[in-house]
Amino acid sequence: MTFEALLAGADSGRLAIPGSWGQGRATFGGLVAGLAYQRMQGVVADDRPLRALQVAFVGPVTVDASLSIEATLLREGRAASQVEARIVQDGEVRLVALGSFGGERESSVQVAAQPAPEAPAPEDCQPLDYIPGVTPEFTQHIEMRWAFGNLPFSGQASREMGGWMRFREPGDAMTDAHVIALVDAWPPAVLQHVKQPVPASSMSWSLELVHPRPSMAPDEPLLYRNWIDQAGGGYGHTHAGIWNRQGELVALSRQTVTVFG
Repeated sequence: MTFEALLAGADSGRLAIPGSWGQGRATFGGLVAGLAYQRMQGVVADDRPLRALQVAFVGPVTVDASLSIEATLLREGRAASQVEARIVQDGEVRLVALGSFGGERESSVQVAAQPAPEAPAPEDCQPLDYIPGVTPEFTQHIEMRWAFGNLPFSGQASREMGGWMRFREPGDAMTDAHVIALVDAWPPAVLQHVKQPVPASSMSWSLELVHPRPSMAPDEPLLYRNWIDQAGGGYGHTHAGIWNRQGELVALSRQTVTVFG
């Protein structure tokens, strides 16, 4: 099932996610966050794009099982709206998200974004191929090519990880939901520090989207660079930037991850 088909299911508020979007014992986190956003935008005026998204991964969303997505408009002001979304499965809350949507305001403050880091062209970067039983199931839908750092479980002590990413089957447009899903596709940067496969997962995630949105074609690869701020005691704290092919800032991301090893 394509990402676009799943977004249509999110609009209805109830769906089941097929196993091809799995990630270990759970569903790919970027997908469920993107579905929550899709439901949230349905209760907000069209002229108020998403500015910030905070996600708490309360429990694993399982594949091939029915789930519901609820969105509640908490407050609507002159220019900003606050929306909460919950994904519920088997009577339990599995994800809670808070979205901050805001229209344009008059302001004299104009500060250009930091430029994108230099990186090899996507075709010159090592791809992460989809290998059944080895790589996460969802990687059959999302292509990643390494430009920074090392592969997971390589035992390399780099602070950065990232590269190019895009959908293998692009839709008609690169929406905010697509960006949300792509940003969470990369494994935690801390995993390159260990020498053998160990469990890891996102505990919380904060994402900020830049508007006006830079131009992005549906099949355009986006550049992702993640940096480890600190890790220890089974947790890691990281931040990342995301740019389009022209080097324009698209989004900023921060995560708290757990790592069992």
